[in-house]
Amino acid sequence: MPKKDSVLGDYYYRAARREGYRSRSALKLKEIAQKYHILRRGSSVADLGAAPGGWLQVEREFVGSDGLVIGIDISPIRPLPFENVKLIQGDIASPETREKIYSIAGRKLDVIVSDLAPKFTGVHDVDHSRQIGLALMALESAKMLLKRNGSMIIKVLMGSEFKSFQNETVRLFRNVRICKPAASRDTSSEVYLVCTGFKGEPSPPSPSEAA
Repeated sequence: MPKKDSVLGDYYYRAARREGYRSRSALKLKEIAQKYHILRRGSSVADLGAAPGGWLQVEREFVGSDGLVIGIDISPIRPLPFENVKLIQGDIASPETREKIYSIAGRKLDVIVSDLAPKFTGVHDVDHSRQIGLALMALESAKMLLKRNGSMIIKVLMGSEFKSFQNETVRLFRNVRICKPAASRDTSSEVYLVCTGFKGEPSPPSPSEAA
């Protein structure tokens, strides 16, 4: 008998292909968006680690033609056929990339989503630490780019540094919930933190000031 993860993996892969998504992980975001109502029509969204673009497709579905979706990745992303889906090839840690995001949006964002992940080594402690580092980088971007009361979705790997990272999100947001979408494999340690009610920083720097 095939393993449960193998069967589920095949199911979600086929479902994603059937619905026209570029990645099976698009179904993770779709479930989160439907459950927590993070993505709304007309919202502005920045997607960190957006390649190959499956999450961008879901975001565009939810925000509609009146919203704005900005996809950022160090790898190139094949364009989507929507004028309001903008792409940036760059490192989110770079002030220049953050400035580009702000320039395209023209204001602070309603939502930031982060599916950032390192190149996995297969050594859990190493992969966990690297992924937490990327999640912290996403939080730093939120301090500059997310509007007060905005929302954020962040992928995190469970491990020794998870609690301290969760505490940092609680410091910045009024509500933080942990979600493991059905499309996530049982054997995976990934979860998503769904953060709402961004408190903002006392004197939040603009990307240009931070540079």
